[in-house]
Amino acid sequence: MKLLVMSVAVILAALNPPAPQARAAEQFAPAASNVPGAPTPGIHPDRSITFTLKAPEAPSVQVAGGDGLGKGPFLMTKDAEGLWSVTTPPAVPGFHYYWFILHGVSVNDPSSETFFGYGKETSGIEVPEPDATFYAINNVPHGEVRATWYLSKTTGEWRRALVYTPPDYDKHPKTRYPVLILQHGSGENETGWTRQGRAQFILDNLIAAGKARPMIVVMDRGYATTAGTPAAQVGPAAWQQNLQLAFSTFEDVVIHDLIPTIDSSYRTIPDREHRAMAGLSMGGMQTLFITLHHLDLFAYIGSLSGPMIPGAVAQRGAGSPQRDQFDTRTAYEGAFSDPSAFNTRVKLLWLGIGTAEPENFRASIGGATAALRAAGVRVVYFESNGTAHEWQTWRRGLNDFAPRLFR
Repeated sequence: MKLLVMSVAVILAALNPPAPQARAAEQFAPAASNVPGAPTPGIHPDRSITFTLKAPEAPSVQVAGGDGLGKGPFLMTKDAEGLWSVTTPPAVPGFHYYWFILHGVSVNDPSSETFFGYGKETSGIEVPEPDATFYAINNVPHGEVRATWYLSKTTGEWRRALVYTPPDYDKHPKTRYPVLILQHGSGENETGWTRQGRAQFILDNLIAAGKARPMIVVMDRGYATTAGTPAAQVGPAAWQQNLQLAFSTFEDVVIHDLIPTIDSSYRTIPDREHRAMAGLSMGGMQTLFITLHHLDLFAYIGSLSGPMIPGAVAQRGAGSPQRDQFDTRTAYEGAFSDPSAFNTRVKLLWLGIGTAEPENFRASIGGATAALRAAGVRVVYFESNGTAHEWQTWRRGLNDFAPRLFR
């Protein structure tokens, strides 16, 4: 019993290290993304962040993460008790992935919840944005996020889609709803939009304010391979090297498996005028690839930080973000070649970007927007001020995109 009590005490000490001595006079608040009781990571009033890790035997420790945390990795210092700590510069508000580097090995923070990003479970921190309540859990009617498992004929495997149903979905059994298929980015999965993106709360708040029409939101895993695919071609890293594989097989899943499953399992309005698709980064590229080849199924299209593939290289998924001039006549197999017909058929084409995103992303999306407008194609263009290729950009994007749907 004594040994058990001591073991529990050791575990609790690791999860709840004492606050660092550096900047001790300053107050900081535990991040909302911390595990219960963990004081760090701690966020200071200026949004600088104090990280700590108890690792007395480690020869060196650093903390690294996404661009919103600053230009890391940041070298940590160790006190006499073996507690490593560092306070990073002020971070951009929003959600950021991060990890520790112990003598060259990346590890998660035992004081933080983990989120699927970078192709694995990764520590994450939520940095508050003052007065930003659009993604908060507010005192409004809430929808539900449900898990729907289905057997894919395309892949031969069971797949899981997360499905948001709007408030009072179960109270009105005769009401049918439009559908938004909402996709994550590379290295993430179907949990991204509800955990990192807080999409369910964004929709709750918009619907409660009368700004968005009640809708069903479907979030699936954006990776798919046919049965018998070699193991070396499975996983996010392999898909990044083969967009044809990433896009065409997932296209078959969406068209032949996902849409029929959702239409048969939920009270949808199963026509193109009540079906939308959007995604972020890789998911935005997949959205454009799928919807522009299936305009008989989709009337609303959104790409959040999804680079636009110029010209004929968009043939069936080939290509990557490029600086070439966007050719409205040949891009996406000529989907934009008749602007008048496109405008009649597509109710919304929405493109978004963060102003601090990498130049190649801004050039690709901004250049395509300018070319499409010059050709007469109607485009809604959105910029998130001061944010990069990160979840705050995409939260703001969804908050602008969703109210425009199904009007």
